[in-house]
Amino acid sequence: MSTILDRFLRYVRIDTQADETSATCPSTPGQLDLSRLLRDELLALGYADARLTEFGIVHATIPGTVPGAPTVALNSHVDTSPEFSGKGVNPQVVRNYPGGDLPLTHGGLVIRASESPELAGLVGKTLVTTDGSTLLGGDDKAGVAVIMEVARLLSEDTTIPHGPVKVVFTCDEEIGKGTLHLDPADLQADVGYTLDGAGVGEVEGETFSADKATVTVTGVNIHPALAKGKMVNAVRLAGKFLGRLPQRERSPETTDGREGFLHPYRIDGGVPTTTLHILLRDFDTPKLAEYAELLRGVGRQIEAEHPGAKVEVAITEQYRNMRDGMERQPDAVPFALAAVRRAGLTPQQKSIRGGTDGALLTAKGLPTPNLSCGEHNFHSPLEWVCVEEMEANVRVVVELLKVWAGR
Repeated sequence: MSTILDRFLRYVRIDTQADETSATCPSTPGQLDLSRLLRDELLALGYADARLTEFGIVHATIPGTVPGAPTVALNSHVDTSPEFSGKGVNPQVVRNYPGGDLPLTHGGLVIRASESPELAGLVGKTLVTTDGSTLLGGDDKAGVAVIMEVARLLSEDTTIPHGPVKVVFTCDEEIGKGTLHLDPADLQADVGYTLDGAGVGEVEGETFSADKATVTVTGVNIHPALAKGKMVNAVRLAGKFLGRLPQRERSPETTDGREGFLHPYRIDGGVPTTTLHILLRDFDTPKLAEYAELLRGVGRQIEAEHPGAKVEVAITEQYRNMRDGMERQPDAVPFALAAVRRAGLTPQQKSIRGGTDGALLTAKGLPTPNLSCGEHNFHSPLEWVCVEEMEANVRVVVELLKVWAGR
C-alpha cells in the first residue's frame, strides 16, 4: 500500500483548479493534464479500453472475476475548488505525527488540533498538509488515488472476487458540471459510488438539494461630481441587500446538522450593475423555493426604497437530494455499510452538507452514494489527509466489490 502516498503527491502537484467563469469544458487545461495521466496509468495497468473524452472524462473497465456479478462504477473528480488557489501545491509529509497542532510554513497558518478533533486519533500516522499558500487538493485527489490503488490491486491479484468495475474520473465537479457530459448509459453499471468523503468509514446516501441564485442589482451611473439626486449606486445597494439576509440563522456560519442556508460567495460589478452569487442549500427540497422568495422579497424592498434601482433574482437548479433516488437500488447503502465492517472499521452513515457527482448521477438514474476517501478541511489552505485512512478506504472498496459479487 506504500504506493498510495507517491500517487497522491503526484496528483496534487498538478494544478486542476476549476474556473466558474470559463466557457470551456473542462474549465481549465490542468484538468486535462491530470486526466491524461490517469488514462495512461490505467493503460499501463493493463486496462486496454481506458480512454479520455473530449470533455476530460476518463473511462476504464476492470473486467470481473465472478461471472454474472453486478457492475459497480467508481467515481472521483480531478478538479479542485475555485475558492482557493491550487497553483504550485507544495505538499508537506508529516511522518509519525506526534499529536498537537500542525504549524504550516507559509503565512503563520496552523492546523489546530482543537479545530480538527479527528487528529487526536491519528497520532503516529502519516499526514499530508499544504505549506499554507494553497489548498492541498485532497478533495478529490484522495478519492482519485484510492480508486487508482484499487485498480492496481485488482490488476495484480485476479483471485479477488468482483464483478465488472467501471472507473470514471470527471472534471468540474466543484462548479456543478461534473456529469454534464456523462450519461449513466455510458457506464452500464448497476450501482455507483463516489469516493469524495471525509475521514474513513463514512457512507452517505443523502445530500443537500441545491440551487444557485444570481442577484443582479442595476443602478444609475453618472460622474460623481454630478451625482447628487441622480446616482443610484448598485455597489451600495448590493451591500444593503446582503445586510438584510439572515445573519444569525440560515447562513453557513450559524448552521449544522440538517439545517439549510443561503451562502453569498461572490460579488462582481460596479456602480451601474453589481451581481451577487448566492448558494441555496437544504435537505428539504421545497425549502429552496422559500429561500428564493426571501431573496425576491429583499429585492422588492430595495427597489421600493431606491427609485431607479432594479433587482432581479434568477434561480438555477444545481442538484437534488440523492436520497430521493436511492429506492432504485436499496442495497447501495447497506452493502457499503457491510463493506466498512468487513474491512474492520466502524461504519458511520451520514448526510452530506453539500453535493457530489453522485447526486447528479442518482438524479440521472444511477444510484450513487458517497464513501470516505481520507480528505479533511477541504477548500482551505488548512486542508490535510491521512495516508493510513486512504489505505483503509482502499480496503473498504475492495470489500464492497466482494459484497456486490456475493462473496
